[in-house]
Amino acid sequence: MSGFSPEWLTLREPVDHRSRDFALSAKLRNYFADRPEATIFDLGVGLGSNLRGTYGLLPPRQRWVLVDNDPVLLKAARDAIANWADSAERTADGILAKRGDHTIKVEFKQHDLAADPAPWFSIKADLVTAAALFDLVSEEWIGRFTRALSRSRLPFYTVLTHNAETKWLPAHPADAAMKAAFESHFGGDKGFGPSVGGRATEMIGDALEAAGYAVERAPSPWLLGAGDRQLVAAMAAGWAEAVRETGTIPQATVDDWLAARSVGVTTCIVGHEDLLALPPKR
Repeated sequence: MSGFSPEWLTLREPVDHRSRDFALSAKLRNYFADRPEATIFDLGVGLGSNLRGTYGLLPPRQRWVLVDNDPVLLKAARDAIANWADSAERTADGILAKRGDHTIKVEFKQHDLAADPAPWFSIKADLVTAAALFDLVSEEWIGRFTRALSRSRLPFYTVLTHNAETKWLPAHPADAAMKAAFESHFGGDKGFGPSVGGRATEMIGDALEAAGYAVERAPSPWLLGAGDRQLVAAMAAGWAEAVRETGTIPQATVDDWLAARSVGVTTCIVGHEDLLALPPKR
């Protein structure tokens, strides 16, 4: 996914991993429990955080196809995974990594997901996954994606989809206005058409349930406190920048709100949802 700096993606990774719903991830583990290997397509991969957060739920032999349209992020993901692995060697199309008792073949695929949301048809996949992606896409794109997924009858696991339930503490008089302006900005075009934002998980779940999938959703909020000062500060600055771009709130109000977030300890609850969708049995 372009538009996100490696620094931001690195900063959020530990919080992303601890915030996942563990009951839902355990169900994914159980689904693959009797399999020796799996092929996984990961969409909009950023720095490969989703691989690092998910590999332990899957069989000991894994093939990951990491799909993103940003060549800079794909290269950074290759480096990040190689550094994370116990050992890694280059292959013709990626790297072969070992982590604990897992052997992970990783391929890197530059692909325009906006034009084609289903890049898995050339390779037999066992799972499609993504993290922090679907709140950035349009309703039309979700329709194309879920139709392609259901035609392929593939399991689907996505985590950390924004659901617009953010709360800042201590409270500030401008919180409600800032939140409304931020969500309005969030609904802009991120390269996939007008973003659905916080409606994404519900829309995907409804579409896949209609196609016969067994769908489960679970909250996975960021709970940010004193130990997350750097992430809180980066998030507050990002909010302020987005709100300024809307032009709907006076500059002085935005500045006062941001300054208040820099005093003392600001805590923040950032709403996300995880979703696991398993296809109907043949």
